[in-house]
Amino acid sequence: MFIQKAWRSTAFGLYGYLNFTKSGFLEHSKKFKEEDMQVQIQGKNCIVTGANSGIGYATAEGLAKRGGNVYMVCRSKERGEAALSKIQSDTGNHNVFLEVCDLSSVSEVKSFASRFSSKDQPLHILVNNAGILEHNRKTTSEGLELNFAVNVTGTYALTEMMVPLLEKAAPDARVITVSSGGMYTTPLTKDLQFTESNFDGTLQYARNKRVQVALTEKWTETYGNKGISFYSMHPGWAETPGVAKSLPAFSKSLSGKLRTNEEGADTVLWLALQPKERLTSGAFYFDRAEAPKHLVLAGTASSHAAIDSIVDSLRALCGFSSSI
Repeated sequence: MFIQKAWRSTAFGLYGYLNFTKSGFLEHSKKFKEEDMQVQIQGKNCIVTGANSGIGYATAEGLAKRGGNVYMVCRSKERGEAALSKIQSDTGNHNVFLEVCDLSSVSEVKSFASRFSSKDQPLHILVNNAGILEHNRKTTSEGLELNFAVNVTGTYALTEMMVPLLEKAAPDARVITVSSGGMYTTPLTKDLQFTESNFDGTLQYARNKRVQVALTEKWTETYGNKGISFYSMHPGWAETPGVAKSLPAFSKSLSGKLRTNEEGADTVLWLALQPKERLTSGAFYFDRAEAPKHLVLAGTASSHAAIDSIVDSLRALCGFSSSI
């Protein structure tokens, strides 16, 4: 077990340094097609969580530039309003709206979903971007470990509750979940709230991101026949406010080598714009291409068999019945 963990860490570090940095993006971008990003999405309704900064902001701005009706889901009203104003000003698109919701709270997610659903309009694109890496164990008012509450429970609850609106946009509806290359370092585990005594926020974040990738597979299996496609992706190592705050040593050590927010958001936008025939639902994407979900000899692939019991746990935590 120790040797396997050490191998995962080493393989991830090497693979990441070669591919996830700015130089990796520049190398991969030589194969990009400019016309892929020239698609217009007038009239399409898009939700982007964590949209007031970083990759979420760049995604919301990119969708707004292309004519989408963009709903920015942000925890902070003040920061959300500032981001909203800037996007409207920079893009000239006034069909950009702020929705205040703390994704760490299942009750707030349910409230937002209910409010949004009352519009009774199709949802074409849902981008699950909001995420957190908290190093110290913190528990929400609902009794959930904070990283898990935002990264997994909030993402799961929002996606499940948006399925009826996504169905209205079929067959073009899609859900894009922003995972992380960090998920390569860990298998899927049923210990969702990290009950081990020595809490490790970085490991918990990686576990959360692995859950997102496995959930994307499960959603494809469950809802694929409803005209909804699901994709997970990772943005590489980008110089976002979240990285600077959560991983200061990492951010400093790779100063000048990290991607911009726009480079990090590039594949999110690409997935939002491509004809679905060019994409594979349930797949994991990186730099506009399908990417492996497991590193060689990492021993993580078989762990995805646990997703059914994890979904059962999530449904119970969210207070969902057997079917929504």
